[in-house]
Amino acid sequence: MAVNLSAPQAGELHPVPGVRIGIAEAGIRKANRKDLTVVLIDEGASVAGVFTQNRFCAAPVQVCREHLEQSAGRGGIRAMVINTGNANAGTGQDGLVRTKRSCVALAQKLDIAPEQVLPFSTGVIMEPLPVDRIEAGLPAALADAKADNWLRAAEGIMTTDTVPKAFSRQVAIDGVTVSITGISKGAGMIRPNMATMLGFMATDAKVDAGVMKQLALELAEGSFNRVTVDGDTSTNDSFVVIASNKAAHAPITSLDSAAGKALKAAMTDVARLLAQAIVRDGEGATKFITVRVEGGQTGEECRKVAYAIAHSPLVKTAFFASDPNLGRILAAVGYAGIDDLDQTKIDLHLDDVHVAVNGGRNPAYREEDGQRVMKQSEITVRVGLGRGNAADTVWTCDFSHDYVSINADYRS
Repeated sequence: MAVNLSAPQAGELHPVPGVRIGIAEAGIRKANRKDLTVVLIDEGASVAGVFTQNRFCAAPVQVCREHLEQSAGRGGIRAMVINTGNANAGTGQDGLVRTKRSCVALAQKLDIAPEQVLPFSTGVIMEPLPVDRIEAGLPAALADAKADNWLRAAEGIMTTDTVPKAFSRQVAIDGVTVSITGISKGAGMIRPNMATMLGFMATDAKVDAGVMKQLALELAEGSFNRVTVDGDTSTNDSFVVIASNKAAHAPITSLDSAAGKALKAAMTDVARLLAQAIVRDGEGATKFITVRVEGGQTGEECRKVAYAIAHSPLVKTAFFASDPNLGRILAAVGYAGIDDLDQTKIDLHLDDVHVAVNGGRNPAYREEDGQRVMKQSEITVRVGLGRGNAADTVWTCDFSHDYVSINADYRS
């Protein structure tokens, strides 16, 4: 059961002018489930993407990177095709052929170039993509295309997710109201490094194509690159940002402008909610945990410590059991990779409970106070390094019995 996360309502999600979405049941892995999604983008949009850093990346990731470059001189990206049930990863040259075939099939129906289509897949690794089922399902998906299909699209990209993930905001840019809506999926194999994770966000704001890549990178860095469920970076991670450029305001040519800052802040809010929703719906998760590391010399070393804590199976299982065996957190701080760390300066808080001071147990700390916090569904771990002024935050969840069961039975 997701931690304090409920399914969105369709009325909560704003349509984005210039973007339509269609969903179909193509039987890619199982019958009677939404598993094929097409996104149709009006001409003139700006599109950018951020993808997995896993060197064993899936065929659709490879093709997406190619098409984002190749489409620049062909009118830009005009469509996306997304399937669930099959990751098309670990499939070699055949996987690339099948991915490109799906792009050709959609391009022919839309009278655009195949390079103007971005493909995405999620699901089981090392199985051939049933591209014939995708081709057969495209007419139904296209017939279903409409602007207010965001919730059904969020359902259509799910794998082991228990809740569809979608959020929406509106913001004024130069007196013009623009909409921002995004969806994501992911519950396991989550440790984005740009996790299995897909994220798609669209706005009708007018954004110069030259700043789109920077916008996508900064959005990912402040959201999807700050979450982890199990430390595994997926082969298929993709995050795509679309600006349809339909809004009637001056083009945003810099993220440092007033308009750029306002748009980025609103889009970051949506991206962060999408990323945190993945953690809240982590496979078998019962607790949502914020790990805040302060007092580092650099943000990078703060992230090292935060991820060491967030990835530790011993820490995560202790949280599941509500067992304040908090020396496990200090041990993770110690092996995070900061060679000149002075353990006598380390502080540790669990919410309002001061657990450790100057590297040792706080004389005022009582185990029942630690257990009180650990029983909560949402917990903040705060570590002070005593080395500088940098800080950073990572979001994670606990490990339960269900995590093992879900992954043991995933292909059943």
